[in-house]
Amino acid sequence: MTTPALLPLSGRRIPPLNLGPPSFPHHRATLRLSEKFILLLILSAFITLCFGAFFFLPDSSKHKRFDLGLEDVLIPHVDAGKGAKNPGVFLIHGPDEHRHREEEERLRNKIRADHEKALEEAKEKLKKSREEIRAEIQTEKNKVVQEMKTKEKKPLPAVPIPNLIGTHGGEPEDNDLREKREKIKEMMKHAWDNYRIYGWGHNELRPIARKGHSTNIFGSSQMGATIVDALDTLYIMGLHDEFRDGQKWIENNLDFSVNSEVSVFEVNIRFIGGLLAAYYLSGEEIFKIKAVQLAEKLLPAFNTPTGIPWAMVNLKSGVGRNWGWASAGSSILAEFGTLHMEFVHLSYLTGNPIYYKKVMHIRKLLQKMDRPNGLYPNYLNPRTGRWGQYHTSVGGLGDSFYEYLLKAWLMSDKTDHEARKMYDDAIEAIEKHLIRKSRGGLTFIGEWKNGHLEKKMGHLACFAGGMFVLGADGSRMDQAGHYLELGAEIARTCHESYDRTALKLGPESFKFDGAVEAVAVRQAEKYYILRPEVIETYWYLWRFTHDPRYREWGWEAALAIEKYCRVTGGFSGVKDVYSSTPTHDDVQQSFFLAETLKYLYLLFSSDDLLPLDHWVFNTEAHPLPVLHLANTTLSRNPAVR
Repeated sequence: MTTPALLPLSGRRIPPLNLGPPSFPHHRATLRLSEKFILLLILSAFITLCFGAFFFLPDSSKHKRFDLGLEDVLIPHVDAGKGAKNPGVFLIHGPDEHRHREEEERLRNKIRADHEKALEEAKEKLKKSREEIRAEIQTEKNKVVQEMKTKEKKPLPAVPIPNLIGTHGGEPEDNDLREKREKIKEMMKHAWDNYRIYGWGHNELRPIARKGHSTNIFGSSQMGATIVDALDTLYIMGLHDEFRDGQKWIENNLDFSVNSEVSVFEVNIRFIGGLLAAYYLSGEEIFKIKAVQLAEKLLPAFNTPTGIPWAMVNLKSGVGRNWGWASAGSSILAEFGTLHMEFVHLSYLTGNPIYYKKVMHIRKLLQKMDRPNGLYPNYLNPRTGRWGQYHTSVGGLGDSFYEYLLKAWLMSDKTDHEARKMYDDAIEAIEKHLIRKSRGGLTFIGEWKNGHLEKKMGHLACFAGGMFVLGADGSRMDQAGHYLELGAEIARTCHESYDRTALKLGPESFKFDGAVEAVAVRQAEKYYILRPEVIETYWYLWRFTHDPRYREWGWEAALAIEKYCRVTGGFSGVKDVYSSTPTHDDVQQSFFLAETLKYLYLLFSSDDLLPLDHWVFNTEAHPLPVLHLANTTLSRNPAVR
């Protein structure tokens, strides 16, 4: 999962429509006028304007631009000199002058009658009390809202769901493993129940203050990020009452027609990914409908000169922009490169190819660009199509771009060879320029900055151990063994970053300079915010090797989270993993429920729960099914064809 460097969050404004009574301004007594008198003045001015405009308009007895409700036939005007239609100009040809005068007189009479009727209605309105007027306004608003909701619930085309395997179960035979799995489930219950009590509907929870929490990636609205993010975890854990509570909230409260600026990347991986996963697991149509509604709101972000989307978009206005700190107004590789999985599934489920075309356009553009040393810089300007600062990382700003190249291939039932080639090329360049071994024998992934390798690795980059293992099968020149070993070495390094702290929890980033190895140096890098990447890698290593050390390391992390991050009102991150008496940051991140606890639960489950040959996890750990191209389901879908 990926995050902008200055946003230590997931890898990663006006409130909703006010249906309350209108407010009436209060002025000083010397300026106060009767509201009824003001309304009469407005109506009088309107009527005068209409009559004046009508009588002073030129008398066009031979043609008019519009039919004004009459039953004349509109005939496109043809320029005889060019023999071509002049679009937008229409002439009405009447048989004689007398007929037009009659029509004009009839029209004048109709306008007079309409205005007299409107004036009478206004007088009747003014006889009513303020409360009655407010009630009528409220009724009209409710009608509009109801019409909008009806429009939003328009059914999508029926598409057969792919053959889904392993959506529940996974009970291990070993008693010790069952107990550990149940403990993880209890931790999930603790996190969810407290959010349900203290933060319901808010994006996240402050477990110590016991109130809702949000950040700028979600805008200013209460979008229930934790609810959407946690749904599939609740489902696979068998917490179906909690799942239904979340479903009801989404059905009744999740609204994307708000004047709120959100991160395209974050709402894609958390909301669209979470809703799609919930739909595939449960079959409940509401999740698919909501996912498509949100996707439509994100499409304006792609309205740039290059088609590379903005980082942020206003859900109501469609206006987009980039982060102010990103290199010269650039978009970020890990953000615009982490849309493919969700958008391909959107095209599959809707039959609308626009989503697929948007992400494939990004891919084609990247393929044409030169890459310094074969590396993808983290910044790309959406206006010019040029790279920004030459900074490459497999941690924040870059990480999930590489992940989605591999997973596009896996999700296509290993038929998207273009994505696989891009992944293999990128990994070869990363191995050559970024991956090194420390003096102490630890393999790490550094960051390339303007021709210089910075020997620092972020917690976010620890996901790469799992990625290398996941991509081992199908690698070039039969290098599967090499990538299994590389993944194991990255897992060991990241475990060391945990083991060398007082809390046995890993810092946000750690150095490899001289005698300092796998340890954070700066105070600003010593925090742990319930991140999942290390546990994610343990799980992938377990699935592919069944080496018991990965379950042991996962349990160590679970115990440390339980001991140092659990508080009465949920779970909180800590500010310094090297202090034996940690200070909490008082934030229960939504990805803790979506990823960290899910990966722990899967680590202690049997392999038949969400098997990896049938499911591919997005970067927020939301499982999406492999789309088997041989399946007739796909061949019938025009978007996929």
